[in-house]
Amino acid sequence: MIQHPADEHYEQLEALLRDEFAGVHPPATVTRCVQAAHHGAIEVTGHAHPALVERIARKHLRVLATAAAERG
Repeated sequence: MIQHPADEHYEQLEALLRDEFAGVHPPATVTRCVQAAHHGAIEVTGHAHPALVERIARKHLRVLATAAAERG
């Protein structure tokens, strides 16, 4: 699963996004986006509030979906 501090919020977030993007991205992509969002939040703000990580990860996943759709 997620390789950052064990936190139920992140596990729930990953499960939520896996469900939301189930027909679009494989679970591994969702995991990588959540990890990247977590890392990015810490780099920029010094902490990773679950709501911020969720917004960042969801945007990553939407951009990836748009790029995939454009490639056709």
